[in-house]
Amino acid sequence: MGQNLPEKIFSAHCGREVHTGDTVIAELDLVMAHDTTGAWAIDPFREIADKVFDPERIVFPFDHAFPAPSVAMAHLQKKVRTFAKEQGIRIRTDGVCHQLLAEEYVKPSMLVLGADSHTPTSGGLGALTIGVGSTDAAVALATGKNWFRVPEVIRIVIEGEMPHGVFAKDVILHIAGMLGTEYSAYKIIEFAGPVVEQWSVPERMTLTNMCAELGAKTAIVPSDERTREYLASQGREDDWEANGPDPDAEYAETIVVDVSDLVPTVAQPHDIDQEAKVEDIEGRPVDQVFIGSCTNGRIEDLRVVRSIWEGRELNRDIRVVITPASRRVYLQALEEGLVEFFMKKGVSLTNPGCGACLGRQGGVLDDEEVCVATSNRNFPGRMGSPTAEIYLASPATAAATALRGVITDPRPYLPQAVEG
Repeated sequence: MGQNLPEKIFSAHCGREVHTGDTVIAELDLVMAHDTTGAWAIDPFREIADKVFDPERIVFPFDHAFPAPSVAMAHLQKKVRTFAKEQGIRIRTDGVCHQLLAEEYVKPSMLVLGADSHTPTSGGLGALTIGVGSTDAAVALATGKNWFRVPEVIRIVIEGEMPHGVFAKDVILHIAGMLGTEYSAYKIIEFAGPVVEQWSVPERMTLTNMCAELGAKTAIVPSDERTREYLASQGREDDWEANGPDPDAEYAETIVVDVSDLVPTVAQPHDIDQEAKVEDIEGRPVDQVFIGSCTNGRIEDLRVVRSIWEGRELNRDIRVVITPASRRVYLQALEEGLVEFFMKKGVSLTNPGCGACLGRQGGVLDDEEVCVATSNRNFPGRMGSPTAEIYLASPATAAATALRGVITDPRPYLPQAVEG
């Protein structure tokens, strides 16, 4: 019986062939915890071990609230710094953990455990990258292993022709609207199809990132020439290998999504399955636009924003915040003139990290304020006040909204040469 890609990766890390439903103990290639979950993992770790399994295979990014915006956060970060120094673990302070993993750590066919729910992001490189809680992270830090019940795998095939003004974010918001937030609970989503094959790794990462919001254990896109191109752009071409499912692989279900008639899409408050066409809700006033996060804070996203803002002025009645996903992205933006361009537009350009996404710094929302955000969650209180409203959108829709101060269809403002 053939294997799907997750079964292949689990098998390689267990030393035997495994299939859906098997319970396994797997060797991990990398363990990640950040400035919040890392602090929470330290006490349970000390109950079972004195030394981590391998400090070279562990990374602690400070990204959720860095530099520390409060005494409470400073305390957590100090706790992690002390532990990391004791154990010889590297701390990173230069971007969102998921972006850093993709840029420098994750290779195709790896098995990665991350103490953050959006760890599936790096599945866009053909790896199994799985989010867990801090207790599981503590066990992983101590042993370099984790147990799994090999999940069922849903295959989503994306086909058709991508319309002008439609991006990967629109596609995954549409899929969320189709399937809901619990459809793929404890399942893995394996993406396939001609559209995905044409997409770059950053576009694929937008897909896999948002699958956490569908309840998925993780998501993955097979590694191919696009993956090699991405790794080469990061100076890591030697880390590349191709992978994929067997031709006779079995899946719990195969879903075909034709994007040919898709239009710019948002998720309305207060969940990601509240799909709406931008053209149907155009004109709703907003107070803030946030462009960033592990979903859409990459250089490709910032280039789309510039293409819409070129030769136009932003609405002065709203706040616009841009947060690059990593220092590398920030430096790319600086080299390409984007930093100067954004600053002259009156944007608040913050340091790399999670920024406003989780409501701790960099753009916290007040009562009843409305934000269009390129991030991944819009439940009450996510970005500040529980009465604020968050619309999730592509960078193009967010950029167009910043021009008028109301939710705006990006297609009239987007050059024909810029496609999703």
